Amino acid sequence: MLHSGAALGNVPNALAASLRAGRVPPFHAMAMGKRASERAAAGHRVMHLEIGQPATPAPPAAIAAAMHAMQHDPLGYTNAGGLMSLRRRIAEHYQQWYGVQVPVDRVMIVAGASAGFSLAFLACFDAGQRVGVLEPGYPCYRNALLALDVEPVPIAVGAGTRWAPTAESLDAVGHLDGLIVASPSNPTGTVLSPDTMAMLATYCSTRGIRLISDEIYHGITYNGPASTMLQHSNDAIVINSFSKYFSMTGWRLGWIVTPDAVTDAFERLQQNLYICAPHVSQVVGLAAFDCQPELDEYVHAYRGRRALLLDGLAAAGITKVADADGAFYVYADVSHLTDDSMVLCNRWLDELGVAATPGLDFDTRLGHRSLRFSYAGSTQDVVEACTQIERWNP
Repeated sequence: MLHSGAALGNVPNALAASLRAGRVPPFHAMAMGKRASERAAAGHRVMHLEIGQPATPAPPAAIAAAMHAMQHDPLGYTNAGGLMSLRRRIAEHYQQWYGVQVPVDRVMIVAGASAGFSLAFLACFDAGQRVGVLEPGYPCYRNALLALDVEPVPIAVGAGTRWAPTAESLDAVGHLDGLIVASPSNPTGTVLSPDTMAMLATYCSTRGIRLISDEIYHGITYNGPASTMLQHSNDAIVINSFSKYFSMTGWRLGWIVTPDAVTDAFERLQQNLYICAPHVSQVVGLAAFDCQPELDEYVHAYRGRRALLLDGLAAAGITKVADADGAFYVYADVSHLTDDSMVLCNRWLDELGVAATPGLDFDTRLGHRSLRFSYAGSTQDVVEACTQIERWNP
């Protein structure tokens, strides 16, 4: 197996690039989603607990704004940073939600958080540098870094620290050029405490480590609001999205708050790689900020499905779960059922019609004995899936 650019030997450069891309692992949640959709298309009942996608659409008022814009506006390129009206509204959002003043010129609109991470990794890291990623954690951080020949450095977290890194766990992995954290996290749903965030901000600042904070599940919390890293650091890069709380996955819209030192680099990369985020999506995003009561109703529904899922899994004997205090996931230890989470997911899909995501996506060490369940979909799917799992005879 090839592990580094040096290992490619005398392979021509064009072929070397393709082999490098070939080393990037699949995103198993999306692969399971494809299998589940194919099974549903063949006429089978499928209960979707695999994808972190809200079943609700964008709020009606936001969709109406899109319709108006499509009928009356040219909808061409915007500036690379995005519509100034939307950037101002996001800056106001930080003042209203967190009491943090964010200059508008540090806000950049991007084509989804995924594009934001690509820009951040390109702007901040060179090939060969080392970036800490938490395990369990979102796999696309690791996989995107691999695609750029940046070394993802796994940092194990667990229930003992509420799935948060400590100074000791960071020290243990040696020199880091960057660190990525998420709150609420995917897959565990854990919200980092303000004290932990302050520690991470100080740790990274004193060691020259570029800190990237994934905050795309902000707004979806069940024990009080999450803190933003901007309350603790002016040097952190913060990435957020309209996909989760705003229920706008297919519109592919997000934003970044950049430190002053790299703002120009982000804009130049955006100009060359993406030009700008989709204009119509920016119109929808701006309107969605005025739909908070409806969006909070969506969160209320997640809370209800969360309780149903936790109770249903417990009835099925799945009781070792992470603290699901944010996002819309339950991350569970299923080692009493399997030592191969991929095999278990495939069996459940084929035998029960239940689609879940193997922990292999999120943890290279222990993911073979864990599963992630999403309750972003329908209540009926959650209830029926738990019933099927409880009745299943391995």
